[in-house]
Amino acid sequence: MEISWVRIYLLLGLLFHKAVWEFMKARQGGAPPSAPRPWKVRLLSSIKVGILLGIIIQTLLPPVLAISAEPSTLTAVGIVFYTLGLLMAVSGRLQLGWNWSDIEKSHVKGGHQLVEHGLYRYVRHPIYGGDLLLLLGLELVLNSWCVLGVAAIAVYVCRQAIREERKLCEVLPRYDQYCRRTSRFLPFLV
Repeated sequence: MEISWVRIYLLLGLLFHKAVWEFMKARQGGAPPSAPRPWKVRLLSSIKVGILLGIIIQTLLPPVLAISAEPSTLTAVGIVFYTLGLLMAVSGRLQLGWNWSDIEKSHVKGGHQLVEHGLYRYVRHPIYGGDLLLLLGLELVLNSWCVLGVAAIAVYVCRQAIREERKLCEVLPRYDQYCRRTSRFLPFLV
């Protein structure tokens, strides 16, 4: 199978996304944790890596579990969702800066501050929303029924976002007010 420009675009977007995360993590610095990571954190980290590797492999292979015999509309819609999701997630990560932590660790740092500029003016979790939109778009472009797996990931992400919001309401002044005036994942929608 010849790799199309669309699949190359998907792969480059995934690499860009990962590069931004790694660069931002390195900039945050700090000493590596000396205590062993809890099993749940190790498991979730492994799942994240497995999903990423699965997506990369899926992008390189011929279509599996095709939704449509003529996927041109799915591809067009998928490219739009993928691009918007990529832009939203990366912008959110850059705007959040030091206030970020991995989804599996999900802890509030001592110096955490409420971020209300950029996308965070409208959305509490643009990284989560962007990543979900990116995954949805990717699966549509690949014309794959694996798109249904995005729903399972969305349920987990939603539960995680709610847990994070509870913690942040306890620690950050005005976070409860911020929650009342912003959407959780997508501006003016969800």
